[in-house]
Amino acid sequence: MKQKKLYECTVIIDGGMEDAAIESAMAEVKNVISGNGGDIDNVLEIGRRKMAYPIKKQTIGWYAHIEFNAEASGIAAMEKAFRYDENVLRFLIVQLSTPLLEMRKRVEKYSVVIGSPEDQSDEEQQEGDAAGR
Repeated sequence: MKQKKLYECTVIIDGGMEDAAIESAMAEVKNVISGNGGDIDNVLEIGRRKMAYPIKKQTIGWYAHIEFNAEASGIAAMEKAFRYDENVLRFLIVQLSTPLLEMRKRVEKYSVVIGSPEDQSDEEQQEGDAAGR
């Protein structure tokens, strides 16, 4: 029996679609992972964000981060399915190694999470601007 390894997949779905269409696209992404022998551990749906540069003439993407266990043989089939899915603008599948997981634990332990400016309300941004002057 082949051993499953821990992977993470970050997906950018077309953010210009309706919420129902995004949910169905996300369900399709999950089905592709589970259909190719993946066991999904954690799904972090970040939501709509403005992208740094246009991808396929789209400037807003819907971001999701999925951690799953799978055999290495199923990763190529997942990548092929994502590549041909019109709703998936970009994807990245990375195998999580033991040193990387240890480093993440240390970073989580000693770092302070600061939200992005997009997460702040207009009043909070104005207060931050006034304090910085």
